[in-house]
Amino acid sequence: MNKTALFFVLEKKKILMKTFFSTLILFSLLTNIQIMGQGDIRTNNLKEQHFTPKVTKTADQWKAELTQAQYEVTRNKGTERPFTGQYFNFYEKGNYYCSNCGALLFNSESKFKSGCGWPSFNDVADLKSINIISDKSHGMVRTEITCSNCEAHLGHVFDDGPPPTGLRYCINSVSLKFIPQEKTAGK
Repeated sequence: MNKTALFFVLEKKKILMKTFFSTLILFSLLTNIQIMGQGDIRTNNLKEQHFTPKVTKTADQWKAELTQAQYEVTRNKGTERPFTGQYFNFYEKGNYYCSNCGALLFNSESKFKSGCGWPSFNDVADLKSINIISDKSHGMVRTEITCSNCEAHLGHVFDDGPPPTGLRYCINSVSLKFIPQEKTAGK
């Protein structure tokens, strides 16, 4: 076999292998089968809780009020790309509120640099401000958090945060609205 023929045979094998692994990954995501180390990564430090929302609106009402990105993430449980969010590398003093309903969620004192690509906090302003839900999507088990006031998807919480809580609330920027400290004095 000459070099040109050998090259084409090897290239065909590479393409077949890429196709096989891409198909396997897609199949595992669609069928929720756990492969390649995906598993249970929910936090063991928080118990599930769910409060009745005070703010309820139709999908059309939310669409009219929110940006497309906010709607996709907060109402459809989407995720913004890592390292792209407005608050990912943002450390001013103040409070973070739900972008959908304005409920207080986090303060800047609990924000830290985690390197994960999303804003990270080690504590919430008030545990009653969030719902804590088991999330079994994408072939793994995680702990999702939503706003308890309007059920907006915020992100997930993990057990790899700094003291004193040991938690890392990994939050989508579009789920948040920041108000600087000087403007929150009366809130």
